[in-house]
Amino acid sequence: MEIFRVENVWYYYLDHRPALSSINLRINKGERVCLLGPNGAGKTTLLKILDGLLYPKEGKVFAFSKEIREETFNDKEFNKFFRKNVVMLFQNVDAQLFSPTVRDEIAFGLIQLDFSLEEIEEKVRKISEFFNISHLLDRSPFQLSEGEKKKVALASLLVIEPEVILLDEPTNGLDPRSARDLINLIKRLQEEGKTFVISTHDLKLVEELAEKIYVLGEDKRLIREGGKEILKDKEFLANANLI
Repeated sequence: MEIFRVENVWYYYLDHRPALSSINLRINKGERVCLLGPNGAGKTTLLKILDGLLYPKEGKVFAFSKEIREETFNDKEFNKFFRKNVVMLFQNVDAQLFSPTVRDEIAFGLIQLDFSLEEIEEKVRKISEFFNISHLLDRSPFQLSEGEKKKVALASLLVIEPEVILLDEPTNGLDPRSARDLINLIKRLQEEGKTFVISTHDLKLVEELAEKIYVLGEDKRLIREGGKEILKDKEFLANANLI
């Protein structure tokens, strides 16, 4: 089943220099897809377009067989469906943590989706146990380590049981143990049929997780797609400023 289709997408910021140039890709249900590229290649911009936070200046994006435009989200039923099923973890998790306690942070999305108090308490309990953060529930998320913050942010996203998880440089700022925990978690969730789109310039992370790789170049274009055989092409990786 196709989740996303991107057709000849261009995006510009205010300076009108391309942030993305003629992007074409397809992502299917249950895949682990890595958007690989050096800093500034447009990976975060592409994730935001997939998340419906930005809209193409040219070209088309389809999600769940429906074209995504600004007016698409005026359809309340589709907006609710999309926001429940597609979530994004930002590179800077402080930008998406805002509640006074971890418990409140995790419960927020459930409250917006009109779950009952009993359902919210049960789901918060289960996801906290899954992430091994039950002991943090009454702490402020802003007093946690970077690894703990990412766990809390992920828990707050995954508690609503989305189909698609977008991750922007997920291991940045993590110590080796926290990075390993996150990689193992992603693998467990993908076994449950979740779809992952991960932006990174970390070749070790791609080696661990990728089933499909799209490489963005410094000219903001897709310069290669394929599987892990890409990681063996040292000349290509060097030319792409990845090693």
